[in-house]
Amino acid sequence: MSPLLQVRDLKVHFPVRTGGILFGDYTPLKAVDGISFDLAAGETLGVVGESGCGKSTLGRAVLRLVAATSGSVAWLGRDMAALDDAALKAQRREMQIVFQDPLASLDPRMTAGDIIAEPLNNFRKGLSSAQVKAQVQEMMEQVGLLPGMVNRYPHEFSGGQCQRIGIARAMILKPKLVVCDEPVSALDVSIRAQVINLLMDLQKALGLSMLFISHDLAVVRHISHRVMVLYLGRVMELAARDSLYATPRHPYTQALLAAVPIPDPDIERAKPRLAVKGDIPSPLSPPSGCVFRTRCPKATAVCAEIVPPLEAAAPGHEVACHHWRG
Repeated sequence: MSPLLQVRDLKVHFPVRTGGILFGDYTPLKAVDGISFDLAAGETLGVVGESGCGKSTLGRAVLRLVAATSGSVAWLGRDMAALDDAALKAQRREMQIVFQDPLASLDPRMTAGDIIAEPLNNFRKGLSSAQVKAQVQEMMEQVGLLPGMVNRYPHEFSGGQCQRIGIARAMILKPKLVVCDEPVSALDVSIRAQVINLLMDLQKALGLSMLFISHDLAVVRHISHRVMVLYLGRVMELAARDSLYATPRHPYTQALLAAVPIPDPDIERAKPRLAVKGDIPSPLSPPSGCVFRTRCPKATAVCAEIVPPLEAAAPGHEVACHHWRG
């Protein structure tokens, strides 16, 4: 079966003025720098990495919410860059997004019912008011909100309830792809599991695919089928969830997994410490060769000279490292 989404060598560079306002030059900030992957129908691809690695920019570029500098994003084999405004708007009904900040993503002047109904009013204008109301109430029940809350405003809801409204807005058109941009990072720990389980239930019910962006490796492990590790806009490792968590090949992935706390105190004290030293370099001037080499314990001269290709370390397990074999 052909992939639902195909991303090839995607780059998103933002011009940043450096060297002064009057006579400075523009330097490209390489937020996404040559990422390729496929996403199958019904699959969840987890995207992880430190802050500033390009995760959110990647998600927005896939939906054409930010313009790509180069590369291609194909939806059902059709290049999205070739779509005109009318065709892109029609495509929007199949591709939605859930944002990180629940309250900031909702219009404070609109009621919960109006927010959830907005996609229907934009894309299904033939529906009557009664039909829209019925679908909104059904969707509210599906995400765990009482239909009686339909006339409340965002400030009258908790953070978890606001995120449920955002999820309902994204799901009401029954899209084929939903980009979840750190949807639980702003929520209390007690609410996160509820929202994650809700997303998984909706995925099964609607048969949709998800691009799940997060820095929480425990959450990603729970919800994802495959995991892609990013660093400074490039893919370090891409593998099936169980393969990546059991046998991480890249030093960066190993360090990220080593930082995940284990509930058993004896195991936690005994596990090896692989903390990454130093700060992430600026995407305005990334290191030559392998972008992770300035923080990598295995770095050698070749790492500064040659960009490591993303190659197969095992079936379905790809890694971009000169020294992944040992």
